[in-house]
Amino acid sequence: MATNDVPFDDGNCFACGPNNPIGMHVHFERAQDSDGVRARCTLGPQYQGWRGIAHGGIVMALLDEAMAHAAGFAGHRGVTAAVNVRFRRPVPVEEPIEVRGRVAWQRHRVLGVEASVFDAAENLLAQADGRFVSRGRLDAANDRANPFAK
Repeated sequence: MATNDVPFDDGNCFACGPNNPIGMHVHFERAQDSDGVRARCTLGPQYQGWRGIAHGGIVMALLDEAMAHAAGFAGHRGVTAAVNVRFRRPVPVEEPIEVRGRVAWQRHRVLGVEASVFDAAENLLAQADGRFVSRGRLDAANDRANPFAK
């Protein structure tokens, strides 16, 4: 990517893209009780690793996506620079889960982001913290990649 290029949402994101035929189609919204975002979803069996458990890479994709949407909520086109993940309990397939993300801090163009996955009983299943680099501001009025514009 050239330094003057900015990420563009064409609807084909594996995690949230509505046009991706093999994607997860996760839909994030503003969290009512925090400065972040959340998505409720149920992973299908095609995202399984071991029997009944989501593949770790899929869980990481959900966490990364929550952090990206949190950056969008804060008005940034962010790209992932680094992510640390901690798996606390298995993430089930075919059961409801909630994924949450938020921006914890910002220094110049670097955003400190956090994300978590919870089961229906509010048990913490996985969490991540990361660094995103802002590649520009989202245009709140015209950018479909910013569904969180205030």
